[in-house]
Amino acid sequence: MAKNLVIVESPAKAKTIEKYLGKDFMVKSSFGHVRDLEKSKLSIDVENDFKPTYVISEDKQKIVSELTKLAKEAEMIWLATDEDREGEAISWHLEEALKLEEKKTKRITFNEITKNAVLKAIDNPREINRDLVNAQQARRVLDRLVGFELSPVLWRKIKPALSAGRVQSVAVRLIVEREREIIDFKSSTFFKIVAEFDPGNGGNMKAELNKRFDTEQEAMDFLKACGDAKFQIQDLEVKPSKRKPSAPFTTSTLQQEASRKLGYSVAQTMVQAQKLYEAGFITYMRTDSVNLSETALNGSKAAILDKFGDMYSHTRTYTSRSKGAQEAHEAIRPTDFNLASVDTDQGRLYELIWKRSVASQMADAELEKTVAKISISNRDEQFIARGEVIKFDGFLKLYMESKDDEDEDDQAGVLPPLKVDQVLDYNAINGTQRFTKHPARYTEASLVKKLEELGIGRPSTYAPTISTVQKRQYVLKENREGKKRDYLTMSLANGEVSSEKKTEITGAEKNKLFPTDVGMVVNDFLVEHFKSILSYDFTANVEKEFDEIANGQKEWIEMIKSFYTPFHTVVEDTLENSERAKGERLLGVDPKSGRNVYARIGRFGPMIQIGEREEEEKPKFASLLKEQSITTINLEEALELFKLPRDLGEYEGDEVAAGIGRFGPFVRYGKSFVSIPKDTEFTAYNITLDEAIELIKAKKEADKNKFIAEFPEKNISVLNGRYGPYIKAGKKNVKIPKGTDPKTLTLEDCEKIVDEALKAKKKK
Repeated sequence: MAKNLVIVESPAKAKTIEKYLGKDFMVKSSFGHVRDLEKSKLSIDVENDFKPTYVISEDKQKIVSELTKLAKEAEMIWLATDEDREGEAISWHLEEALKLEEKKTKRITFNEITKNAVLKAIDNPREINRDLVNAQQARRVLDRLVGFELSPVLWRKIKPALSAGRVQSVAVRLIVEREREIIDFKSSTFFKIVAEFDPGNGGNMKAELNKRFDTEQEAMDFLKACGDAKFQIQDLEVKPSKRKPSAPFTTSTLQQEASRKLGYSVAQTMVQAQKLYEAGFITYMRTDSVNLSETALNGSKAAILDKFGDMYSHTRTYTSRSKGAQEAHEAIRPTDFNLASVDTDQGRLYELIWKRSVASQMADAELEKTVAKISISNRDEQFIARGEVIKFDGFLKLYMESKDDEDEDDQAGVLPPLKVDQVLDYNAINGTQRFTKHPARYTEASLVKKLEELGIGRPSTYAPTISTVQKRQYVLKENREGKKRDYLTMSLANGEVSSEKKTEITGAEKNKLFPTDVGMVVNDFLVEHFKSILSYDFTANVEKEFDEIANGQKEWIEMIKSFYTPFHTVVEDTLENSERAKGERLLGVDPKSGRNVYARIGRFGPMIQIGEREEEEKPKFASLLKEQSITTINLEEALELFKLPRDLGEYEGDEVAAGIGRFGPFVRYGKSFVSIPKDTEFTAYNITLDEAIELIKAKKEADKNKFIAEFPEKNISVLNGRYGPYIKAGKKNVKIPKGTDPKTLTLEDCEKIVDEALKAKKKK
């Protein structure tokens, strides 16, 4: 048995650390937290200073037993969990669960998993920091109290199986409020004028008018006036400018940039960053610091001098804008700047981190910006041409930060040589009808940015918060198709003004966060009855209080007590006195029956209801389609839902009907369903019996090709799948071994292949 037992929270981290320590050290993993509050109970004694009752998680019993045995045999135990509050809490829970002796237990931390950092930590152990543990415990207790008391209110007042959380509910509120801004937004139209001038060399120089017109007539009048006008460069301004590199990554800026540049979700970024950290490639990935250590500054400088030369190097320090930058002491950076890339699945993220870190220590980019003002002889407006030339690329040689919304108007090109009073001829002057845009919906990245701006959450909570609101079905991350829109264009060319009507697709959304109807109803209920908890300021102030607890400036029990007493009173009052929330909208009257039509939330989600429960005739109900919302659906759209399913007739003795389900439009034939393809003109509302029969025949033919062999007595089939032939045994799918002809398989062969596959899976 090794003299020293080192405990970390992940097997990958254990594997990396083990390489750096000698045979006297054994490194084991706790696989995360070993204790937590019991799931089915509150597990907090509100009458006794909010004392939490922790239990060893069921799936950790075996691990705790093994670690307890190893700890008794070891001369020294080193708790080497992560250096943030969560890591400190894991170490404390290990100390408690394993009943570790204080004299033979040491706490060590490191910001990177490198040999130097690990050995330095061994030389500089400390005790567990109870202030950090208390800050994490305060967060856990507060969040359990909020979730445990609010959720039953939602079950009783809205629908079963709902949940609320202190940070998740505020994140949903942001998304709901943005959606309401979009719903209320009234787009206005304007006309943008862009001229194409000949600068004298037969080329083409674009310039935009410094005024936008509200009406088609104003734009047409302007173009007509330009037909007789002379154009001259009135003013030419050339000035140098500089662009500075961005600071190295914090958790939130890494999540934002990985989303924009690599298309990663926030959760995906954190999983990959965790793997890079545990493999020793980058520093700790949960941080709101932009600081770089002296070692990092020297390492990045050496890399810059080697790859780009002295003129590209510029050592700089950055100041964190985050008020609570407590989580770690350094930005996310490579542990070895000589390593520009790594050959792992996380290679693209590593390269992004390496480039951003190195670029942060590079020289400014030097640019020359040119603005040419072009007068119009018979009008007061001016055309403005903008150009930009990079004189020295500096950090841009390596890295350019992305934006959430790239604006085409920001793209300045290079202007040709120009001089004041130079007369210009126009090649064409074009007017285009444009429309004001509603506020942008949040992406995961822009939501993280907003949460950070408001001081809500910390590096460790952004990804879980965003995952939770989607898991709870309060928010959906979706792509949505745009809609057709007509717009006008007009053009002056060769002295003639012409206009044309065109069509464009607008409003397409990619990876945007949309609130669900249930999310909106839950949000409205919570904002009405629990205004303080849903307040952005309250949530940000709670984070500050956690920081104060972590710094030893506040008692965690007092903080919880001051929150809980008024909160619990509001919970009881709301349970007793508030009305059920249905999110109900009266859409109008059904012209056929004369009964009211409502959009509302029912037990199973959003729906349309015709009639009242109190009436003699029972109400009729219909579910909404995927992209419909009780907030925006109108009477006409609602009544359409009651036209389905449509009876189309009979085919081969079975009834045929068309409808719309969870997975889109379908044709029902007996007990079988056939999807109506998206790329056809058929819909559930217009498909005919003959068209439906063609789809049924095509499905039957496909099914014939799908089944290679069937053994119904054992519920086993040999099928053709998307990835090749396979055996379906009950609910299990098993791949057919290479070189085996699926057409020759007997029942005995199939059973043997399935058994071998299951045995192989168990061994893993």
